[in-house]
Amino acid sequence: MKILITGNMGYIGPILVNQLKRVYPDSTIIGFDIGFFAQCITSKGAFPEVNVDQQVFGDVRNFPENLLEGVDTVINLAAISNDPMGKKFEEITLDINYRSCINLAKMAKEAGVKNFVFASSCSMYGAADDFPKTEEDSLNPLTAYARSKVLSENDLRGLATDDFIVTCLRFATACGFSSRLRLDLVLNDFVAGAIASGEISILSDGSPWRAMVHVKDMARAMEWASTRKITNGGSFTAVNIGTNVWNHQVKTMALAVQQLIPNINVTINKDAPADKRSYKVNFEKFEKMAPNHQPQYDLEKAIKDLESGLKNIGFSNQEFRNSNLIRLKVLNDFQEEGLLNESLNWTNKSFQ
Repeated sequence: MKILITGNMGYIGPILVNQLKRVYPDSTIIGFDIGFFAQCITSKGAFPEVNVDQQVFGDVRNFPENLLEGVDTVINLAAISNDPMGKKFEEITLDINYRSCINLAKMAKEAGVKNFVFASSCSMYGAADDFPKTEEDSLNPLTAYARSKVLSENDLRGLATDDFIVTCLRFATACGFSSRLRLDLVLNDFVAGAIASGEISILSDGSPWRAMVHVKDMARAMEWASTRKITNGGSFTAVNIGTNVWNHQVKTMALAVQQLIPNINVTINKDAPADKRSYKVNFEKFEKMAPNHQPQYDLEKAIKDLESGLKNIGFSNQEFRNSNLIRLKVLNDFQEEGLLNESLNWTNKSFQ
């Protein structure tokens, strides 16, 4: 089995590669990444990509078609990955997250790839009522990132056939430790603050709802989707990835961290404007389609995983919100140093 992963050198990629190698030890895995976050290592020991059979550096906006030769499954993680980055780089977000995704899918289909797995997002539900959203409910994307996911899913649906099976995984908000940890994710931010300073600072009023999923459970879902058969969901399916017990308000998550890590102070910004990005999600479809790949992490286990991982690397940076564990900060720094241009292409200065 030959698997191509785009965007493999980010938060999810190292976890995904480990999962695939455990389940398919004889598989050949190709990684393709532009390298924006290659240096953002939060683990001891070997470089995460030692588990990849071939690592290719490149821009998904100019994907080399020959790399798809003999590939059975494409897992497309390449993306401008959150709302703050999408806000600053709106047109680039559409280029990378949407247009490049569709171009890649078209090339993959032409090359005879059997399965195409797209990392989508529950953020496309946007502002919602109190009823947990199912895959059949209307979408209300509020950000460039969410819009890029909606556009991609719409076009991917038209490409799916009996010979080209497309699975769109609408992930809940990610959390959990990784060898390329992100601290611009809500639960990760809370645990980092608790460990570094004994403080959890909630930037909102704490009321928004978020569905959560651990990064290892995301990897297990992608492993399932990588060989999904047409008899289980048809040639195209979009499915929410998470579990119904993981719909939490932001303030509830902060209080859970406070209970598990002693001597923590929690502050809430009661004057913050209302965060419209609030929704609950229904995951019953995923339960039925993938009963053997259901999430194994709950809130308590995820908090303990983050605490253990951060303490293991000696994490103590109280200014972590201004560190290279914040993805937008990394891109801003590269641009200020003249290494990335306005279109997020590496400049000649990058190679000097």
